[in-house]
Amino acid sequence: MGDDRAGGDDELARAVLASSPNAVVALDRDQTVLVWNPAAERLFGWSAEEMLGRRAPIVPEELTAEHNAVLERVRTGGQVSLRTKRFRSDGALLDLRVDTSALRQGNSVVGYVCVHHLTEVDESAKHRMARRARLVRRLTDVVGDINAELELPAVLDRISASLTELTGADAGGFVLIEGERLRLVSTYQLPGSIRDTTTDLRSSLVGKLLRAGKTVMLESQGLDDLVWAELDGLHTIALGLAAVGGRPYGALYALFAGDKPGHVELELLELLAGHAGIAVGNAVAYQDAVRQRAHERAVFDASADGIAVLDGKGRVIQWNPAAAELTAFTADAVLGGPPPFPLPEPGEKLTFQLETGRWLDVVSARIEETGEVVVDFRDVTRAKELEEAKDLFLATTSHELRTPITIVRGFASTLDSRWDKLTDLERRSAVHTIAERAKSLGHLMDHLLLGSRAGADELAVRIETFDLGERIHAATLGLPVLSDRHRVEVVIPDGLPYVSGDALATDIILGQLLENAFKYSPQGGLISVEAWPEDEHVVVVVDDEGLGIAPNDRERVFERFVQVDSGDRRRFGGVGLGLYIVRSLARAQGGDVTAHPRPGGGTRMRVVLHTGSDTPKR
Repeated sequence: MGDDRAGGDDELARAVLASSPNAVVALDRDQTVLVWNPAAERLFGWSAEEMLGRRAPIVPEELTAEHNAVLERVRTGGQVSLRTKRFRSDGALLDLRVDTSALRQGNSVVGYVCVHHLTEVDESAKHRMARRARLVRRLTDVVGDINAELELPAVLDRISASLTELTGADAGGFVLIEGERLRLVSTYQLPGSIRDTTTDLRSSLVGKLLRAGKTVMLESQGLDDLVWAELDGLHTIALGLAAVGGRPYGALYALFAGDKPGHVELELLELLAGHAGIAVGNAVAYQDAVRQRAHERAVFDASADGIAVLDGKGRVIQWNPAAAELTAFTADAVLGGPPPFPLPEPGEKLTFQLETGRWLDVVSARIEETGEVVVDFRDVTRAKELEEAKDLFLATTSHELRTPITIVRGFASTLDSRWDKLTDLERRSAVHTIAERAKSLGHLMDHLLLGSRAGADELAVRIETFDLGERIHAATLGLPVLSDRHRVEVVIPDGLPYVSGDALATDIILGQLLENAFKYSPQGGLISVEAWPEDEHVVVVVDDEGLGIAPNDRERVFERFVQVDSGDRRRFGGVGLGLYIVRSLARAQGGDVTAHPRPGGGTRMRVVLHTGSDTPKR
């Protein structure tokens, strides 16, 4: 087995010598050639068969002493590297560098080993190393510049431009991996029209590179079908994978139409591609962070809730537009100071009224990592008003119900206990009062029922074509005799178009508006009803010369349970459902009702309904 191993070692040694790119010559102590490898045959021109067992005639006579001194030096220990000259078989002198060392067996020196290098090869190697060193230093500068950029387009353009400088390529580009596709996002010395070109990842050179498990690849076949063929004379493509932590972001392409790339160029491409992966990864992460901050800012700015961020000392450092709108304090007015309202404890809610009269629900939460406090507040004024309106509704309804019920009960009790003692006129008067109060109770209950149905969006109307002028005449018929202090005027033009809607619902609308006109003009005056066509609609207005409605209340009067406080309107009673029902019925028909000031004083209620299709004229 030992012989087998020794034989294997000899075979390996011969293989190493045969593969060496340098000329290796081994001499015994008498300078007889023991080894003359293939590189020595190529360098000196003599075959191994010619040289083995004899002295090699390669040392010039004038350099014999130098050669012997070198052998003596290495025999006593050490290694000598010397630039000298040696003969070729054709008599030419070669400039060589010879590295000489002792050939030992055990502790004994049995000869010498001389390794020969052409000095011009050494100079070329030195040149390459110097060039490589310069390029690596430039690469360091380029990488610094690239990493200083955080915007992805600028990063990619710097990479592509640096590629040609470092590798000597004639053009370059960078492709991003986007799922199963590649997109060309940056080019240098190529037409701008090819930017944003996409292709399938698997069938691309990048896909081939990924499947090979390598980081750099050289390709010179089938280039005419690629988008890179836009470069005239393209003969070679070198591409390097831009990856970080095993995640490929894209690839860097170097395109050659002149010189071919060597090892140094490929090495630099690989290094630059690796740094490009880091730079692109950083830029993508930065873009994601910017996008996230933009989303957060958009939510912050677009939120209907007021949002404030306070620092650890309770000073406002962020104040969104809704906060400014809700509080009437601009960001400039509050930044750097406390918020203009008290804060609840984290996790609790505080309801607070501002000096403007607006009610806010305020909640807060502390960010433990930074010590900051996020405050969220919203307008609950309508809810508070509704709550107050409901309380008022209950009180008013109780009053409205109690009064007629008390009167009905009183007159009914009188009739029951004193029927025989009352005159016929007294009994009729009592029965009439009971009937009137029962009628008002019925109206009140009708309003409550309609109001509840309207609030639940359950108002049912039937859309049909009907004669609005006829409904107006019916609603105003007999009104002049109801009051000797009021005058009623009705103006309806000939040919008023029919309207599309619900006739019964329109009767209720007109009746309620006319009732309000009489009710809120206690001093009398003119009550005018007028109608006219307007575009695809018919407009009806009911004017009175009464108390009028304050500008801020002209929309509120249409809300449920609202009775405005202006003037003497509150003294007329009611549960605040009449105009709410009127608008609900109008809108259910596709129309609307609005309140306006009447020229000269009083109120104008304006009703708009759609005209009916193919309606006959009156």
